Amino acid sequence: MRAKLMTVDDVADYLNKPRSWVYGNWKDEQIPFRKVGQSLRCRPTDLDRWLDEQGAA
Repeated sequence: MRAKLMTVDDVADYLNKPRSWVYGNWKDEQIPFRKVGQSLRCRPTDLDRWLDEQGAA
């Protein structure tokens, strides 16, 4: 079974950041979102990989 795609709210909760920070910084920080229609979605595995690349634990 495939993992559910994360929404901006899910990513904000996961990163413990405000939703506004995620929206304002996703391009500059290169958070691995993909556009699905008009919405941003992120695979949990891609987000974990991105975090590892940032040096986060």
